[in-house]
Amino acid sequence: MPDFDASFWLLTGRCLVFGLGGAAVLATLLPLLRQEAWWIRVFDFPRLQIIGVALVSAGAAGLLGLPAGPWGLLLLGALTLAAAYQLYRVLPYTPLVRKQAADATLPGPDNHLSLAVMNVLQYNKQGQLALSIIQACDPDVIMAVETDAWWLEQLRPLEQTHPYTCHEPLENTYGLLFFSRLPLRDARIEYLLDDDIPSIHAHVQLPGSDTWVRLYGLHPKPPAPAESKTSTKRDAELLLVGKAIEEKDEPSIVFGDMNDVAWSHTSELFRRVSGLLDPRVGRGMLPTFHADYNLLRWPLDHVFISPDFKVATIERLPYVGSDHFPICIKVSYEPQAKAEQEQNAEQADYADEQEAEEKIDKGFEEEEQQEAQEARTPAEAALKLSH
Repeated sequence: MPDFDASFWLLTGRCLVFGLGGAAVLATLLPLLRQEAWWIRVFDFPRLQIIGVALVSAGAAGLLGLPAGPWGLLLLGALTLAAAYQLYRVLPYTPLVRKQAADATLPGPDNHLSLAVMNVLQYNKQGQLALSIIQACDPDVIMAVETDAWWLEQLRPLEQTHPYTCHEPLENTYGLLFFSRLPLRDARIEYLLDDDIPSIHAHVQLPGSDTWVRLYGLHPKPPAPAESKTSTKRDAELLLVGKAIEEKDEPSIVFGDMNDVAWSHTSELFRRVSGLLDPRVGRGMLPTFHADYNLLRWPLDHVFISPDFKVATIERLPYVGSDHFPICIKVSYEPQAKAEQEQNAEQADYADEQEAEEKIDKGFEEEEQQEAQEARTPAEAALKLSH
């Protein structure tokens, strides 16, 4: 009986290692397909977790003697390659590499601009906690997402210090609230693709300066069964903004809950097309989601800056009762450093430009198809498509 028990548990352990190891390898390979189905794109997110599973599986394989046979050696080699590749993808978001956006050299405050983005989780009712956290940070510009009418009332005290506003509270978990202590110009709500997913577009004036900075606040749908079956429209919305920035040479900042990780192919394509810098590169991941699970976190909330800016500070704020942590950044407007910092920006080639155009076109096609399906009559469908 003891020998039987030992053999049984050894076999069970080996099966478990093969199962977990195979899952780690599969989770590494699937995103390489560049398909937009949610069940593929979801594996863009947990790269750190995949590294952990791969390393644990490889260690367990060694302890259980799996490398003795060809299948064990194959698994061990595949796990090593998977862990190495995943590490290669996340390494830029550690202090081990050079910072893409340099540290600020000017003292401020006239050339400094601070921004915060906070996904409050619409059904979270800890409004006073969220308000106190954001007031303690006291950024110049605040965007709160997943905000409905209840959250507008909870955060309305911010209007006393941040009187320039542009709000779009909604009941569908995609409402936006925008507060600024600095003057705004052309502040407006736009629906770039989905007719129920707003974004904020504005110019904000730097303190003590005639310089206006172009701001985009985004919160596209994630690729998930309950939200969107593909990443098509999320990718298209981000790239639409990237193309707009590419066409206009002005100080620009894009921030929000992108429902995408910094190391995904789409985020990297967006940076190449827009020419924007990621302050996380060379500083750290600052994972903002999921706030309730230490071992399941990745960076979903982002700030991307044009090469006119350097970074004074960037931090993840404390827990506000949401599944996201807020993120706050202070940047320094240093246009004299633009040419040098442009060398750090990722450059788009012809293939990138073509891919971006194709993704944008595909996003509009998917939205038109969805509108046509939702129309009650053929006449309504034709009317929607004509617009």
